[in-house]
Amino acid sequence: MKGKCVCPFCEILARRSPANIRYEDEQVIVIDNILKWVPVMPQSHVTQSQLWGSDLMATVGRVAVDMGERSCPGGYRLLSNFGDDAMQSQEHGHLHVLGGTFLGQYA
Repeated sequence: MKGKCVCPFCEILARRSPANIRYEDEQVIVIDNILKWVPVMPQSHVTQSQLWGSDLMATVGRVAVDMGERSCPGGYRLLSNFGDDAMQSQEHGHLHVLGGTFLGQYA
């Protein structure tokens, strides 16, 4: 990671905060979070909009699908929150993998 950043995900990337890392390569890291919504995020700090508008999103999407297929054989959802009304809690762009249990009706 280049430069200084104080977001919680950047703290994990810098190994200043603990995390259970499920997958990592040069571009992407996958961790467990307290909600059991597995975030798949880039190694660099970008916003949700920047991530979704970048070529890196194809890599994040590929890793998310792979994590879903391996970890949630009964099915999974991919979720990305944009803004306060959508309950976005981290500015660092990321995509959640949700599964491993019946997820119920759509929101």
